[in-house]
Amino acid sequence: MAKKITLLCAAGMSTSLLVTKMKQAAEKNGWEYDIAAYSLAEAPTVVPDSAIVLLGPQVRFNEKKLKEQYPDKIIRCIEMRDYGTMNGDAVLKFARKEMGEE
Repeated sequence: MAKKITLLCAAGMSTSLLVTKMKQAAEKNGWEYDIAAYSLAEAPTVVPDSAIVLLGPQVRFNEKKLKEQYPDKIIRCIEMRDYGTMNGDAVLKFARKEMGEE
C-alpha cells in the first residue's frame, strides 16, 4: 500500500495544484504515494492515516498544536519558496527525506 502524504492548508484549494505537481514528480521517479490536500478542519479524519503531514504556509502557525495532538506523526511546514513556485519535485523530495526515504 502506498504511503499517504497529506497536505493541509486553509481550505484545501491552494494546495491542489501542488498535489498535482507532486504526483507528477512521483510518477516520473517511479515512486508510489497517495498524495492529497485537505483543509485544516479535516485534520482529525486524515492525519491518523498519514505517513507525513505537510502544512501550507498559511496554516504553519498550527504546527505546534498538531504535533501535540499527533505526537506519533511527522508534521512539517512546506518551504515558502517551494510552495510559492509550486515546486512539486522539491516538496516531494523534502517529504521523502523527512520520512527517511531520501
